[in-house]
Amino acid sequence: MIALEFKHGYAAGMTSPVQRIRPRRHGDARGWFTETYNRDTFAALGIACTFVQDNHSLSVPAYTLRGLHFQVPPRGQDKLVRCIRGRIFDVAVDIRRGSPTFGHWVGAELSAENGEQLFIPIGFAHGFLTLEPDCEVVYKCSDTYAPAQDGGIAWDGVGIDWPLPLGTRPELSPKDGMQPPLAGFDSPFAYDGRPLLPLA
Repeated sequence: MIALEFKHGYAAGMTSPVQRIRPRRHGDARGWFTETYNRDTFAALGIACTFVQDNHSLSVPAYTLRGLHFQVPPRGQDKLVRCIRGRIFDVAVDIRRGSPTFGHWVGAELSAENGEQLFIPIGFAHGFLTLEPDCEVVYKCSDTYAPAQDGGIAWDGVGIDWPLPLGTRPELSPKDGMQPPLAGFDSPFAYDGRPLLPLA
């Protein structure tokens, strides 16, 4: 499949279900302050979910890949992802049944330096690749972890342009190394009328 890096002919003003969030930093001689989540600000962006769980991961080796993960209904998870140490390449893949962008993906570099976040709604598989050692990632979820609804697809089965050095294989968990391909996946996620668009 393809990365969405081109202009679509969809209606002007249509927002993508996956959104890049750029919180403003207010700095002075002491450092800076930023608001990483505000319910009203996010609602104005069309993000009205309620977050109920925060996760925090440390990946020690560079080029650790976690994903591609999701939870199936009725325990789907919206996610708000940011990197608080190091740099990652964060990815969302459209897995909504009937979507014109099914199998397409978008990705963005998130880092402690740029402070950017990625909002990934229910109906998208999520994963990230660390770009340097000792990366810490935190993300908010709209439902708690439900092992019986846990799902995933293969990290290398949808044509994602992972920024891996030539000849490098990512560090994977045994589980992520055996995820099934997207081809043949019977998606339980319904298309909501909003195609995946390039990240703003």
